[in-house]
Amino acid sequence: MDDFGTDVFVNRDDPIPTVILDGSTPRRPRTPSPSAELSDAETPSNRRKGLRGRFSALKEKARIQDQLVEKLLAQVVPLDDAQIPEDEPAQKGGSPGVARPNFNLTTMSNNFRRFNARIGVVFVFQARVIRILSWRQPTHTLSFLAIYTLVCLDPYLLPLLPLTILLIGVLVPSFVARHPAAEFSLSSEQAIGYSPHGPPLAPAITVKPVKELSRDFFRNMRDLQNSMEDFSQLHDGVITLVVPRTNFSDDALSSALFVSLFAACLFMSIAANVLPWRLIFLTLGWAVTCMGHPAVQRQIQTAHEKHIHPQEEKARGLVEKWVERDVILDSAPETREVEIFELQRLSGAGEWEPWLFSASPYDPLSAGRIAGDRPVGTRFFEDVLPPQGWEWSEKKWALDLWSREWVEERIITGVEVETEGERWVYDIYDEQAVEKVGVIELPAPGKGKEKDKALPPKPSWEEGEDGDGRRGEWRRRRWVRLVKRKNIPETST
Repeated sequence: MDDFGTDVFVNRDDPIPTVILDGSTPRRPRTPSPSAELSDAETPSNRRKGLRGRFSALKEKARIQDQLVEKLLAQVVPLDDAQIPEDEPAQKGGSPGVARPNFNLTTMSNNFRRFNARIGVVFVFQARVIRILSWRQPTHTLSFLAIYTLVCLDPYLLPLLPLTILLIGVLVPSFVARHPAAEFSLSSEQAIGYSPHGPPLAPAITVKPVKELSRDFFRNMRDLQNSMEDFSQLHDGVITLVVPRTNFSDDALSSALFVSLFAACLFMSIAANVLPWRLIFLTLGWAVTCMGHPAVQRQIQTAHEKHIHPQEEKARGLVEKWVERDVILDSAPETREVEIFELQRLSGAGEWEPWLFSASPYDPLSAGRIAGDRPVGTRFFEDVLPPQGWEWSEKKWALDLWSREWVEERIITGVEVETEGERWVYDIYDEQAVEKVGVIELPAPGKGKEKDKALPPKPSWEEGEDGDGRRGEWRRRRWVRLVKRKNIPETST
């Protein structure tokens, strides 16, 4: 450890982990025989060259393996920048316009080594927090509680806390390390205390990363491994506790939780300004810190086994009864009315041909009609599907007998409306009739095949003798049907 110095931030209190690469028991070092003599081929210089060559060969082999794995990943993962849309950043999480490197095994390995060599300061801080909360040194814990109490009683001291930590925790130790106390024997009369006078006697403290493949490097790797496991367990615990109660897989329980949180929000919005927040935070801080004491933990564990655990089932039963009794859910699915328009086109023979079923009435002033687009839809009634997430609530479609209403709701002009019969809405091309009348109500058409026939169009309106009975190229009528929300059953994962 003398090679790394005392100015490297690492966690030095735990034993050094044993690293076994092949999974077998580590071999004991062989003791060389005193009678054995080194031959010319086994001189120290040749041994260095051999080790150096083997190390170079291993590095070359690892580089080739990385290239092969990168090529395999390139076939599975889209690593090319050309596959990223132009309106999105180069990488998720990166700022727009800032180029970020793609995934690369070599870059990943280098960044991990750099990160692991510098993460020791975080583990040092974590170890010191654990020491304080676990009462390993009661004087440190009591000092922390004293500072916490002062901040809770006088919150205006909170901005002073980071400045004090920087002053006492960083600058003072750095000055003492730069100006160490003089060494005197215990019997010397000059040992009267620390004196800061005089020039610096020691080099300044610097923070530098640990060396790779050193003991501190493997300590950081071990702590990083354990931290990842702790995060995974915490994540899984939170997901198991929170998600089933908040994702409405159980509608009654999630609804009860929603009502409780809503009531809590109302209470906090009214009473937040009168609550003694200083006393609350002071009590919580002392309670959490005291719970870390070994004696208190033993008492809590005993009380939980004897008193709390037997009452958990009873409390859970009371909550379930309250949910079943007070939380009333409407089990009937939501229903809505959907529409479809049956379009027919006038053929050259003067007969109406079924064209398609469309979601738009394709009126003369619609955007698609003006743009010259053809209507979009399906040819057959059976091919009309309900909206996504819905299912049919009725077996058949029903003809809308109030054609005039849906025409007026959409402010459609230039059409003729049948108020009886099959409720067709026809196009008209007489511009004067459209400007003067807008919507014209027609009597019921005659019986037989004549009701579906219209007079053949003339070359133009100007050449015709009269515009009576002339209709446009399209006619439509509206069909309606009820749909309901589709009940999606839960899938067990």
